[in-house]
Amino acid sequence: MNHLILLFSLFLAPATVDSESQKTNDAGHKRQKRDWIWNQMHIKEEIDTPLPHHVGKITSSVRNNYAKYIIEGEYANTIFKVEETSGDVYAFERLDREKKAEYELTALIIDRRNNQSLEPPSKFIIKVYDINDNVPVFVQKVFNGSVPEMSPVGTSVTKVTAVDADDPTVTGHATVTYQVIKGDEYFTVDDSGVISTTRADLDREHQSTYEIIVKAKDAPGSSGDSSTATVIITLTDINDNFPVFKHPSFHFKVPENISVGGEVGRVKVEDVDEPQHRNTKYSFVRGDYRDTFEIVANPFTNEGIIRPKKPLDFEKVAEYRFDIEATDPTVDLRYFKSGGSRSISTVTIEVTDVDEPPVFTKLPYEFKVRENDPEIRTLGSVWAHDPDAAKRKIRFIRRRASPNGDYVRVSDTGIIQLPKPLDREFSSSYNITVAAQEILEDGRLSDRESHAQVHVIVTDENDNAPELVYPEEPRVCENAAPGKVIIRISATDKDETSPRGFFKYSLATEDSNFSLVENYDNTANITVKYGQFNRELAKIHYLPVIISDNGDPELSSTNTLVISVCKCNEKGNFTFCEERAKQVGVSIQALVAIFICIFTIVIIALLILLRKRHKKDLSGLGRNVAEIHEQLVTYDEEGGGEMDTTSYDVSVLNSVRKNGIKPEAAPSPYAQVQKPPGNMTSGAGEMEMMIEVKKDEADNDRDLLPYDTLHIYGYEGAESIAESLSSLESGSSDSDIDYDFLNDWGPRFKMLAELYGSEPNEDFVY
Repeated sequence: MNHLILLFSLFLAPATVDSESQKTNDAGHKRQKRDWIWNQMHIKEEIDTPLPHHVGKITSSVRNNYAKYIIEGEYANTIFKVEETSGDVYAFERLDREKKAEYELTALIIDRRNNQSLEPPSKFIIKVYDINDNVPVFVQKVFNGSVPEMSPVGTSVTKVTAVDADDPTVTGHATVTYQVIKGDEYFTVDDSGVISTTRADLDREHQSTYEIIVKAKDAPGSSGDSSTATVIITLTDINDNFPVFKHPSFHFKVPENISVGGEVGRVKVEDVDEPQHRNTKYSFVRGDYRDTFEIVANPFTNEGIIRPKKPLDFEKVAEYRFDIEATDPTVDLRYFKSGGSRSISTVTIEVTDVDEPPVFTKLPYEFKVRENDPEIRTLGSVWAHDPDAAKRKIRFIRRRASPNGDYVRVSDTGIIQLPKPLDREFSSSYNITVAAQEILEDGRLSDRESHAQVHVIVTDENDNAPELVYPEEPRVCENAAPGKVIIRISATDKDETSPRGFFKYSLATEDSNFSLVENYDNTANITVKYGQFNRELAKIHYLPVIISDNGDPELSSTNTLVISVCKCNEKGNFTFCEERAKQVGVSIQALVAIFICIFTIVIIALLILLRKRHKKDLSGLGRNVAEIHEQLVTYDEEGGGEMDTTSYDVSVLNSVRKNGIKPEAAPSPYAQVQKPPGNMTSGAGEMEMMIEVKKDEADNDRDLLPYDTLHIYGYEGAESIAESLSSLESGSSDSDIDYDFLNDWGPRFKMLAELYGSEPNEDFVY
């Protein structure tokens, strides 16, 4: 049967008629109640018969020959149409339930003459019945899953899902079943799509990933269509493998001066597990060197790093050999594979020799010395040796000192010396750094050195007297009563506190209006002895106080308290005190510095004065004959005559005469210039020739500078009334100058002696 029409009960509302009889044709009739009458409609999807397909029929209780059926709605008059007189509804397209499962339309009945509604509109639904026409489809083409390796059988891996678009309310239409069609020897899948393992020996190190294919189909037991999906399963790693050394033995070379904790070398192992499951532990198997080396695993590379735990010494041990093993304590023994739980390898470490610095035999060095002890000059010595086979000699040098200064010395052989006594009050300890260097074969010092600290502790000697501490200026009322405490005094001592007791206080004199009372706590009270001070007699009192320290030997000092006598009111408060003149003190060091400055200034002033006097003697009285030379100055102008006393300074010649200095006979510096031959007569011609000779000698002299001057006045002219005024012709004049000393000056001044000669008995005043 091509068409399946489901008929439902027809609900017909009976029409009721009034009991009143009808009137005439002009009278109105009573309205009769009407209802829609139709079958509820259903249709199968994908009907393969020719279109249109009959869906159902709509009808109404209205009895009208002009009634007309129409439908309205989204799919009215397109997919669905109604026969207007009979009310049959037809589908003009094949329906697909997976696209739309039901359609809602509205039915109307109208009078075709005036298109007036004969019944109110009514909605109805057309339902599409499902047929099994869809294949299950996986929600994705590729699924991914993971499972730990070596997992038990039945361990869940992942879940796949396929969806059937058919109606799930129809039995068998939307039921999906799964099947592994590739890889079923390792995995299986249930009806819910859960994939699980079928073997317990899945090893990641053998195969880490599996690709399986799963098929989905519906209608169990039928041979309907199906779809497939790919599932990629990854085996996750577990720690089920032990590390294995890559080499059966390892050999390393290392210098003997490698630092403790430095890297000697690395041993490598192979662990097929993933890095997070590599927890290699290294240990010694044979060879007792656990106290010399340690092996630490690198957490990133899994290598074993060999490090020394103490210094190596080539001279003691040149080679180390031992066996080590590698294992992993975190391996899961449930999945342990055959092949052994540990791997063993032999390690050889060859120590090479290097030139090491000297080694001190004792560190640090400490010496004790009494302060200010002049007899102690040597405290002890430091010692170092060459650890190498050469056994070179060692030289010691001081590098640093604290406090800075030449307080502690070290000799080349390491002897600690004191150049002067040490003062504990300056520093209680003196520290130096001593460097030891090897002396090479050529005498040079090696550039490698080691250091040692030398501490000199200075023990205290009682060499400082206690000193008074002035907390405030002491004052006392002039009407103070006896026993009144004026001030509490205390003391301090630069030396260490004496273990024998406290400071002792006493007054230097009892002849005062003050008394001292010990408090036996290193303090004492100064009190009023008699009372009633007289400000008219003394406004300030000076009280000497003696303080001793109970040391060995006992030292004491006398300190002066300056006590002011003040006016006070009835309550004993100070009302007026004279202000003491502030003592401006200058330290001894400052006085010495001032004295040195003054002495230096005086010495410099004396030196300047002596230098000036010495220069004056050289220019006048102190000149020797060798310094007096001729300097010829020619004037082109007329001379000043007899009154010209400023042009030629003859004081040098007179000073020589007065001081009785006789020039030494010395070879003339101008001896190389020969005088012109011939007999020269006295007079102007002879003088002219001599001047020319002197000029030539001066012109040819390139070594000595001229000092004395000889002024030459030329002939002033025949028309002069005064005739010649030259001093060269005034030898017989009334001049006060005596030129006889020129005869003692040798042959160089013979001509001048003849020109300026005078009577020997005449007295000349210079």
